[in-house]
Amino acid sequence: MFFVWTFLITLISMLAFGLLPDRVCNRYTSQVIGLVRLQTILVCLSILGLLFWGAGQSLPLDISFVQTGTHQLGFYVDGLSLVMLTLVGFMTGIIGQFSVRYLDGENAQGRLLKWLSLTAASVMLFITSNHLLLFMAAWMLSSLGLHQLLIHYADRPQAILAARKKFVVTRLGDVFLLGAFALIYQALGSWNYTLLFARLQTDTVHGWSIPLACFLLVAGAMTKSAQFPLHSWLPETMETPTPVSAFMHAGIINAGGFLILRLSPLLVQSPFALGSLACVGGFTALFAVLVMLTQTSIKKRLAYSTISQMGFMMLQCGLGAFTAATLHIVAHSLYKAHAFLSSASLLKQVMQARSVRQEAHPSLSAFQLSGLAFLNLCLCGLAAWIWQVPVLTKPGGLILSVVLILGCTSLAVQAHENASRDVFPWAPLMGFLVGMVYFASYRLFDLFLHPVFDLLHLSRGVEIVLGIGVILGFITVFLLEQRLRAHPESPGLRRLYILIRNEFYADIYLKRVCGWAFVPRSQRAENVLPKEDVYV
Repeated sequence: MFFVWTFLITLISMLAFGLLPDRVCNRYTSQVIGLVRLQTILVCLSILGLLFWGAGQSLPLDISFVQTGTHQLGFYVDGLSLVMLTLVGFMTGIIGQFSVRYLDGENAQGRLLKWLSLTAASVMLFITSNHLLLFMAAWMLSSLGLHQLLIHYADRPQAILAARKKFVVTRLGDVFLLGAFALIYQALGSWNYTLLFARLQTDTVHGWSIPLACFLLVAGAMTKSAQFPLHSWLPETMETPTPVSAFMHAGIINAGGFLILRLSPLLVQSPFALGSLACVGGFTALFAVLVMLTQTSIKKRLAYSTISQMGFMMLQCGLGAFTAATLHIVAHSLYKAHAFLSSASLLKQVMQARSVRQEAHPSLSAFQLSGLAFLNLCLCGLAAWIWQVPVLTKPGGLILSVVLILGCTSLAVQAHENASRDVFPWAPLMGFLVGMVYFASYRLFDLFLHPVFDLLHLSRGVEIVLGIGVILGFITVFLLEQRLRAHPESPGLRRLYILIRNEFYADIYLKRVCGWAFVPRSQRAENVLPKEDVYV
């Protein structure tokens, strides 16, 4: 319990730190830096202690600190919360230290560190909360902290407009969650996780309250994780400092996925709601990867990559592959944090690559592509057999395995086209290594998280339809990418390129609403958007 109390006290200090006025934080920057470093060290040590302490306990643990009537507020410790807490604590330490160097000399450095600390504490609070109302309070507090981080440069009109656009979408998500939590309380009579999950195991769910609550939970998660059609706020938040972008894309954007994973024992009661989530997530993944291919800004490409990855993670949740979704969150967070924090050196790497004359490789024929896909199928199947992962019986296992095979095939094709020498003979080995790493990681996560998640009973017909749609979608994107590269001067493809670059104008109405609501009448005629963001 020592580490539990250490973590609680540190969390309270980080939240109380957010009450300091901005001018005080900016005036005493060195003291603020020291305080942030101390808080980061204490958080990391307490999380490490929680991991070792939790390993010797019978999980889950419901630890209450405040009791008011029937409400018990505290921590809910299980495998999922420990995994996510470790991830967020690690990200907080790395990004916080990077922020100290990145913002060195800025007048508002103390302010950003204050809001970064408060936002990180809010995320860790809703990860460990044992009560839906405490979860909601921390959820909204994290949104407030992120809003303040997004408007760090208050003299940039695009930053202000993007933050307000995100504010509108997030408030819509809050309404969905409040409605869902009210319906859950009406149906089950409690907001405490332990009581909720116990009643779901013993009582039969009747009526419309729980299915409607599941749909509202899915809608709330979609707003938080930038799913279509409420996704466009994320690529527009590029005026914020790079550490904020890294923390947002590697941490806060995962909140929607965590909501689905945390309440998965409830959501499996409504397969139709999760099936809808799978459809939206799959479409978002394909849509965002198409738009990403047309972007020229590095940070925007990373932003659309995040939207695509979040869509794929939602697809995994919708199929009931909750362990795979957790692994996806961890892997994507580590990759995206590194990508944003090292984005400044990417231009230099690109220039160096262009300066090296590489031999052009001919495109692979349809026969070679088919053979490569078949080899990846065999080798990925061998990797799954080695690690004893039953892909045929796991929820969504077959669909996700096919996506993995397509991904390995696409990776091998890109390596063949971009390498300085022919790597086609080594392409199957590349797919085998990817399969081995993935299935080994999945096996490890499954052993740790298996008691947390319930099994989703998705009808075979729905799973087949989803599988066919996902596979055809990924194949279409792959072939379209190859076509755009091979025939860049085609008039039809150039018109399609413009449509894709502008997201098929899917968010034009949200832009107009936000412009009407937040841009003063005297400035509406002025073009406050960067030139590359204007619709053409």
